[in-house]
Amino acid sequence: MSEYQKILDDLEIGKIRAIKQNTDGTISANVEVKEAILAAFRSGKNIELTQATEGLYKGFVDKDTILPRKFRESDSVRLVPGGSSVRRGAYVAKGVIIMPPAYINIGAYVDEGTMVDSHVLVGSCAQIGKKVHLSAGVQIGGVLEPIGQTPVVIDDNAFIGAGAIIVEGIHVKKGAVIAPGVVLSKGVSIYDAVNECVLERGAPVPENAVVVPGTRPLKASEWASKQNLFLHCPIIIKYRDEKSNASLVLEEILR
Repeated sequence: MSEYQKILDDLEIGKIRAIKQNTDGTISANVEVKEAILAAFRSGKNIELTQATEGLYKGFVDKDTILPRKFRESDSVRLVPGGSSVRRGAYVAKGVIIMPPAYINIGAYVDEGTMVDSHVLVGSCAQIGKKVHLSAGVQIGGVLEPIGQTPVVIDDNAFIGAGAIIVEGIHVKKGAVIAPGVVLSKGVSIYDAVNECVLERGAPVPENAVVVPGTRPLKASEWASKQNLFLHCPIIIKYRDEKSNASLVLEEILR
């Protein structure tokens, strides 16, 4: 067995991850893992997936080193029929629900009890915690290169609203609520209306923060002001309390 295949096997069982926890509490990319994933792409040859090789994926073409994962009842993962796929080298824990169509890419980590709703993308090496709700149409960006770039990390009990986009290694901390339509990237500042401050670009979304889409005036020039131009900006309007927690209880009937 090649070294990259062993690393992909270890990723699938959660033995290793595409991130590392540093002693100062920060998170960084696991370069060895990302190198192995890139090696798998380089080594693979395109093959036609037939009924004999991959069943439901008949008619598709992909690298023979990173073919889609298969699940059994004993895995305790609910993969609902209808066009979803989990790629080789992705970890999916017990109790995860994947509604169709959804896609979990290589190197991703999806922890226990998380809901991956319809039209969700969990990008390469993205890290999703326990009991996270990824609502319909959520896009969690992936990253393989540059090899040292940290992937998106969503901590336990976060709620990501429909159509939200989180990219460029943004870290959403425990219990945060990202409202529908919010876009988070390192190029966009987050305005904290509770503490009356602006977070540094690329800074983690604080624990239990409730983030909604907002706008601010574009003051780049007198012309921009006269045109009443506005820029998108995410705004923290509150921090979760017992009332908001109750409204975000995951739909146990779906589980």
